[in-house]
Amino acid sequence: MVNSNPETVSTDYDISDRLYFDPLTLEDVLAVYRKESPEGIIVQFGGQTPLKIAVGLDANRARILGTSSEAIDETEDREKFDRFLTRLDLLRPRNGLARNSAQALRTADRIGYPVLVRPSYVLGGRAMKVVHDEEEMVEYLSRNREYFRDHPLLVDEFIENAVELDVDLICDGEDVFIGGILEHIQEAGIHSGDATMVIPPFFLADRLIEEVGLQVETMAKALGVIGLMNVQMAVKGSRVYVLEVNPRASRTVPFVSKATGIPLAKAATRLIMGEKLKDLKLPRRKLDLYAVKEAVFSFDKFLEVDPVLGPEMRSTGESIGIDREFPLAFLKSQEGAGFFLPRGGEVFVSVPDEDKPRILNLVEKLSGLGFRFLATEGTAQYLRRHGFPVDTIGKVHLEGRNILDDIRGGRVKMIFNTPAGGRERSDAQTIRRVAFSYRVPCYTTIPSASAAVKAIEMREKTRPSLVCLQDLWGKP
Repeated sequence: MVNSNPETVSTDYDISDRLYFDPLTLEDVLAVYRKESPEGIIVQFGGQTPLKIAVGLDANRARILGTSSEAIDETEDREKFDRFLTRLDLLRPRNGLARNSAQALRTADRIGYPVLVRPSYVLGGRAMKVVHDEEEMVEYLSRNREYFRDHPLLVDEFIENAVELDVDLICDGEDVFIGGILEHIQEAGIHSGDATMVIPPFFLADRLIEEVGLQVETMAKALGVIGLMNVQMAVKGSRVYVLEVNPRASRTVPFVSKATGIPLAKAATRLIMGEKLKDLKLPRRKLDLYAVKEAVFSFDKFLEVDPVLGPEMRSTGESIGIDREFPLAFLKSQEGAGFFLPRGGEVFVSVPDEDKPRILNLVEKLSGLGFRFLATEGTAQYLRRHGFPVDTIGKVHLEGRNILDDIRGGRVKMIFNTPAGGRERSDAQTIRRVAFSYRVPCYTTIPSASAAVKAIEMREKTRPSLVCLQDLWGKP
């Protein structure tokens, strides 16, 4: 094993016969390869970095085990990947490449805002952003100039109000086994490392789940994948878009393996070493429970960072909630991440105009459960107009009593605060930071707020059940 980060292997010192604490560069890996003379190199379990050097390893006559370097290159190279999807007649968002600011502005204008902008060849969604207009694009380009000095900038159409999916599968080059289809609970645009996800999908129609399965199977076979593959997709209406294909293990593989009881990494390794899927006899279970992955953050240690989520990854861990009912699985995932949903008290609501109609149903449900409401002036007026009693409270930048006092004083038990622009955005960032410090559940998207309300409702009717993974799948 070659790993430049001692922290990630410190608890697994016995996982390999020999462990090298060296950088994952072409030069260093080749030096180890020549010294050890192994049967070959597995590049699928190290994230994006090993994939970037796979072609170079192959060119230096190092044997790549599993998916070929040509297939890896076909998914990594933007133009080759576009041709690949066109050949298979699969949809993807409109996109373009830009090598300078002027080209980026022209490309975004051609595609139409909003666009998802990201530098190529970066990890963890670094400097990735959803840009809504030309002014925001100019600001982004001036702030991130160093990222596209050597590599092109990727500009993609951003599919608004879509449901995002992650799919983890294994393939032996001929047959495909789908480990899990994970539905993001937030809207599309949240990095998969930060997104709250549920397996099996809860909100998506069966017909669309079936279509997703057919598409990923087609792609895996066409690429000749041997081992693991992760696909990120977006569903809007009846249309399925392919966002990204990664012929490697994704960060969701451990979660899927725990939720289903199928050790995907172990099975993938056996395929990489030459076994066939039909010989592994993996069980095709229909899950009768829900598993929810919730990200764990360290925002209270970085007070200048806004806890609102986006395409750039920020989480430092994750928790899992498992139950027969989705709302209770969501409840457990929140508690595992250190946030306890309230049984009563005051809820602070502050949302922009476009979200006000969507928040009414949630306020109505919580009102029926005896919750009280605080809101900033605009949201308070809207809720009163629809028959809900609401106390108005000052914005953060106003003198006198404001919402921060109520959060610090323990009077606010939950917050619905979706992002807006201008001064309100600055206020919202401060509210979210203080809420996180005081461990007050704070939801920044309507879908995640809706899941929280479902969880609170169901807990009033039934207690969460105790689910033990060892009882479900047997001892490891």
